[in-house]
Amino acid sequence: MPALLTRVLDRLMLQGTITEAEPVAARMRRLRIEGPALAGLDPRPGQQVRILVDGTLTRRTYSVWRYDPSGAVELCVLDHAEAGPGARWGQSARTGDTVRLGKPEGSFVLRPDAAHHVFVGDETASVAFGAMLAALHEGKAVSGCVETQTPGDRLPVPHAGRLDWSLRGTISLPDAVRRLNPPPGGIAYVAGEARTVQQVKRTLVQDAGWDRRAVLTKPFWAPGKRGLE
Repeated sequence: MPALLTRVLDRLMLQGTITEAEPVAARMRRLRIEGPALAGLDPRPGQQVRILVDGTLTRRTYSVWRYDPSGAVELCVLDHAEAGPGARWGQSARTGDTVRLGKPEGSFVLRPDAAHHVFVGDETASVAFGAMLAALHEGKAVSGCVETQTPGDRLPVPHAGRLDWSLRGTISLPDAVRRLNPPPGGIAYVAGEARTVQQVKRTLVQDAGWDRRAVLTKPFWAPGKRGLE
């Protein structure tokens, strides 16, 4: 990387070092990134960071799995068949690697004061869901539907027993939501494949009577598109 570009990136982005890299599910790796610049960021549960994933300026966005205020950000990076720059970075990242990243951002975040919380999504959504669920105490009402490719793709999220887990192809997420039939009055967090996200939102609003403002959505990916946020 040219020296001038390096100096610019040092001014615009935070920097840390990967201190831990391990499988956390069949196709997920947990990466812990530490450094003094990462102390005191105070991300809200569900927010994301942009990672510089190669030697140029390619960035990919990842939900924050866990955050340590002393200066550590943990991510869970999905490996998938059509590996783009982000997936390749997640596969090759090793302890000792330097990582450049932006500050936590995004409005797809936990609303802690809601009467109840409904989580609907897939593997790509489960990282953000894990951070949100970890911030909810045991007394909060929690439900939801999460689909994965295989049982081994299920992340170890808090309150996992309160969620309905399914395998892709056995039941659609809109149908799973109809079966769950969550009552209006809470907040729904819907994330994953873009078209499915919109279908689930319509199901909640039109079939279950939810206020559309109470359905928070985040399209993480779409078939044939890379780097979708």
